[in-house]
Amino acid sequence: MASESSTSSRSDNGRKRHRMVDRVAAILELAARNPDGLTLTELARNLEAPVSSIQGLVNGLVATGYLDERERRYHLGTAPYLLNLIAGRHMVTRVGHHQLEAVHAETGLTTLLSVVVGRDVFYIDSCASEPRYDYLAKNYIRRALIRTSSGWVLLAGLSRRDLWAYLSALPSEDEPKVERFLARLDEIQETGVCAAPGISDVADGVAVAVREGGRTVAAVSVVGPPDEIRDRRDDLVKVLLDHQARWDSPAG
Repeated sequence: MASESSTSSRSDNGRKRHRMVDRVAAILELAARNPDGLTLTELARNLEAPVSSIQGLVNGLVATGYLDERERRYHLGTAPYLLNLIAGRHMVTRVGHHQLEAVHAETGLTTLLSVVVGRDVFYIDSCASEPRYDYLAKNYIRRALIRTSSGWVLLAGLSRRDLWAYLSALPSEDEPKVERFLARLDEIQETGVCAAPGISDVADGVAVAVREGGRTVAAVSVVGPPDEIRDRRDDLVKVLLDHQARWDSPAG
């Protein structure tokens, strides 16, 4: 059996995973998702690990400010926030909630701001016509990149190495989506737009890239019933590109 410090399986982007790093990442995500904090026992239960195996990790995270301990409950500390301040990073600086509201008002459709974390899309803000998307955004629910229009825009912004590694790791059931994505990859990379990819019977979308520092950091999309998105495709692309021009302008 591999030791705690040894590497294990490969991740979906082709890089080797590390069991200890995976556990640290999982602990931090659990703390972020639970504002009331978790006990050591609750952390161990969620990780399906013995208390003894995570006690040292938790102590180290508290000692370095990544976790806070209050009344034997562990909360996300200030270190992750401080690192972003030191790096001068905000998740997305060009698009705020009021820009999403403007798109929503013009289109009447659910409008989403999405980022990529690992192999997944997270909706980090929304102006939603449908409760489902509002729920996905407010709870930071993961969605597969290959299954959404915003995911296609974010995939197109990845490095070739990470893109090929991601696509090659997908299950066989996603092969038709991969083929359709690859057929439109050059267009998406050139325009920053993914319009009505038709990859879901439930909903479809039009998405545009949000670029900062010469790279794609997020995507803004409008989503709705497939028939409506298809019929309004060209108009929705124009609306999003008009708003994108405003985000990119100095006064935006």
